[in-house]
Amino acid sequence: MKALQYTRFGSPDVLELVDRPIPQATEEDAVVQVEAAAVQPSDIKGVAGAMDGTVLPRTPGRDFSGMVVQGPTWLLGRAVWGTAGDLGFSRDGTHAEYVRFPVAGLGQRPWGLSAEEAAAVPVTFITAWIGLLDGAQVREGETVIVFGVAGGVGSAVTQLAHWRGARVIGVDQVAPADDIAPAARPDVFVGTAGLELVEAVRDATNGRGADVGFDAVGGNDFESHLGALARRGRLAVIASVGARRVSFDLIDFYRRELRLFGVDSREVDAAAAARILERLELGFLTGALTPPRIAARFPLTRAREAYEVVARGDARGRVVLVPR
Repeated sequence: MKALQYTRFGSPDVLELVDRPIPQATEEDAVVQVEAAAVQPSDIKGVAGAMDGTVLPRTPGRDFSGMVVQGPTWLLGRAVWGTAGDLGFSRDGTHAEYVRFPVAGLGQRPWGLSAEEAAAVPVTFITAWIGLLDGAQVREGETVIVFGVAGGVGSAVTQLAHWRGARVIGVDQVAPADDIAPAARPDVFVGTAGLELVEAVRDATNGRGADVGFDAVGGNDFESHLGALARRGRLAVIASVGARRVSFDLIDFYRRELRLFGVDSREVDAAAAARILERLELGFLTGALTPPRIAARFPLTRAREAYEVVARGDARGRVVLVPR
């Protein structure tokens, strides 16, 4: 089979297309012929050596959808999707024609989603789920502020918040595209930072602030992100763009009884990911959730180009590899 591989860390130029044996099923793992696999920003970081625990040589790739070709009889020929925290880092990933994957982590691909759409869902929506629903436990009628709302995870958070019955304030340098699904559009968009951000959020919430924050940016403007929260607000953080270390007013933090959650999708194993995807399936089947827009498709022979597009951050939607 054809597979991407890198034997040293660096830019996408270190990626090579190599011939590898097709993996074989085991008692616990099936073999999936990959129909589509998303290229994530974390894939870029993994190749660059910025993701702890990455073991070389490695085939990258975290998300996939495809067809089971080896494994239990009841699974053969079934259209599936999945992801796992170690996939593409300490275990060979999905940017290949075939991937070996735990049977317990294989979910039925939702009817109505193409292979490419399904491949673009898992990491973004699972990250949104564990931060917004498992961590912050957003409730109906609350206000959620999403920092980085125009990104893949930010869009997923917006949809899940609306599905849960919450109102969404979106914050980003650029507004989400006009033609995205209504569920992915924030109710209020704020394109500012610092004290102006806090004031804008207070204005949009009658002076109260947001009940829940989801921070896909972190870093340099972190204190204002906390400042935008209401008393007893909860903030889930998945990234730190710019500064790795932040400072904030600790007295203000405890007097307002704020809560802070760290979210790491790499801690979600295949079986846990499958359980979340199963719960998401209803949203896609009913139309409450919409898969990400596919901005570009590349064969494995043009994988470096796909990685460069994601690294630049100029794709208005998801980038997927289509091995066949």
